[in-house]
Amino acid sequence: NEKLNLQHAGTGKPWATVSSRAAIPLKAPLNSGFTIKRSVTAIEQQEEGKWSRGDVLRVRLELDAQTDATWVVVDDPIPAGATILGAGLGRDSQIMTQGEKREGWMWPAFEERAQDAFRAYYEYVPKGKWRVEYSVRLNGSGDFRLPETRVEAMYAPEMFAELPNASLSIQSTDEVSFFSKAKRWLDTLFR
Repeated sequence: NEKLNLQHAGTGKPWATVSSRAAIPLKAPLNSGFTIKRSVTAIEQQEEGKWSRGDVLRVRLELDAQTDATWVVVDDPIPAGATILGAGLGRDSQIMTQGEKREGWMWPAFEERAQDAFRAYYEYVPKGKWRVEYSVRLNGSGDFRLPETRVEAMYAPEMFAELPNASLSIQSTDEVSFFSKAKRWLDTLFR
């Protein structure tokens, strides 16, 4: 435990703002001026109920601002090796992104479809709800622990929300074909 000592020299009336941050895992949503709800649906899935390499999913972020804010950024992580569709690069599928919806009065000034996250920057966000969706193709297999989804007013950092993300397990296509072959074999054996 360290002590914080502040001293004032002069005639003015001092004020101080103190904040601290710690790198501890987030276990529950944290809302301070914004709220986030995140849902994932399968667009193309090889095996129902399980994610596999090559599957395409759609992420829906439902956001709510308790007050007007300027320069707001939404940051939602994706698994390593995954690709956010809609950037127009080679092997990108415009068909898979056709159902993406946006609702509300907020339109991003810029969207970043990076290798690690989807980010949307809004110049102005009025009080109220809005929704954004994007599509992701899963290109790698393994167990992925994703950092928090975050929305923040860039010039008013006390206005933010964080939402913990569950681990994501993606099986390789070899595993999918082996399990589906084994299931078909067992189904024919026990008919």
